[in-house]
Amino acid sequence: MQTYTANEAKTHFGEFIDRAQREPVRVMRHDRVVGVMVSAQDYEAMRAYYADRLVKTMDETADAAERAGLTPEKLADLLADES
Repeated sequence: MQTYTANEAKTHFGEFIDRAQREPVRVMRHDRVVGVMVSAQDYEAMRAYYADRLVKTMDETADAAERAGLTPEKLADLLADES
């Protein structure tokens, strides 16, 4: 993975964007990573991956709750505000 300082990324922005189309590019400021630039295609693929993973986790959690006997009525009782 190519690394640019924040100043290099600013100064050579066109090159920076071109590089990010081929591979992720790290941006450093004061010797620490402050960002990573990726192509729009890679970004959308990551978003889709994590959205699918979240849906799978939610489905697994709902299945486990159902197996443990949690019904919509019991959930409503648990979440009821009894102040």
